[in-house]
Amino acid sequence: MSTTTAPHQPVMKEMSFLDRWLPAWILLAMVVGLALGRFIPGLNTALEAVKVGEVSLPIAIGLLVMMYPVLAKVRYDETHRVAGDKRLMVTSLMLNWVVGPALMFALAWMLLPDLPEYRTGLIIVGLARCIAMVFIWNDLACGDREAAAVLVAINSGFQVIAFGALGWFYLQVLPSWLGLPTTSADFSVWSIVLSVLVFLGVPLLAGFLTRHFGEKAKGRDWYENHFLPRIGPWALYGLLFTIVLLFALQGEAITTNPWDVARIALPLLAYFVLMFGISLIASKAIGLNYAKSTTVAFTAAGNNFELAIAVAIGTFGVTSGQALAGVVGPLIEVPVLVGLVYVSLWAGRKLFPGDPTVPARAEALSATRA
Repeated sequence: MSTTTAPHQPVMKEMSFLDRWLPAWILLAMVVGLALGRFIPGLNTALEAVKVGEVSLPIAIGLLVMMYPVLAKVRYDETHRVAGDKRLMVTSLMLNWVVGPALMFALAWMLLPDLPEYRTGLIIVGLARCIAMVFIWNDLACGDREAAAVLVAINSGFQVIAFGALGWFYLQVLPSWLGLPTTSADFSVWSIVLSVLVFLGVPLLAGFLTRHFGEKAKGRDWYENHFLPRIGPWALYGLLFTIVLLFALQGEAITTNPWDVARIALPLLAYFVLMFGISLIASKAIGLNYAKSTTVAFTAAGNNFELAIAVAIGTFGVTSGQALAGVVGPLIEVPVLVGLVYVSLWAGRKLFPGDPTVPARAEALSATRA
């Protein structure tokens, strides 16, 4: 990774057409997905015909294609340096499992006091920590790949153990203490385990084995300079494919309830921005560099919408307000976190002057190919 921010032009010339216009492609994918779901009868049924747990198989495939190239880039022999960084580990765990759920609970009650179904759906979203798209946002912003792999793996373990207990606390215990209405919800531990195994375990194992055998056969230089650039673009192809399918699956529900979507979107927007800002500043305050701070921020700001949607559908039904709140999650998360990639690249030069891990914007966006 380069330590200089100039000149940018040569790097821009090396960027692919997809890299250069990535925000436009993401917006187009969202629009195409919404249009497909709204105007093609039976598409929802076709997409839902085969599932992995409660997630459509085509969407599961898109997520795996998206995550595999990023996890193949991770230098697994360097992850020990992350696991040994107590400041990073403790900060990330506090942000993900204390600050994040509490902030979503507060925003849901403040902004949706009259809409209990949507409020419950948002609280469930706040409990589901990100294990998929965070790799894409982190890579685009030139965060620490090894740190991302370790933090997501740890969050996955906590998700299996803590999701049900935190759901009980935030939906029943805490509202009861505050004199607020409570909600009953039964969480399937198997759904959580399956989500972790499929959306993290499979691409993580594939990425690890690819690097291990690739380096063993051809060496690290060939692997990183020849093999990775060839598979790198598939992460963005998988992202765009997944976005189209996600929005197609719920296009009709989203387009026929614009006011409800707007009400749900407000606390989500506030949550993503606040969590990212709090996490970035907190990481800098404890002395982490740009790359690790960015990783902590995106890991804390993102959410596992696959799990949140699966839990909401399994507990409250596919047509429930809780399920709609889960579906609106990626509708807001995708464009906001893309925007936060650019915020991160801009803020890095302001908040971390002289830090060698701060990339130039063009270098960061072109890094997805290598």
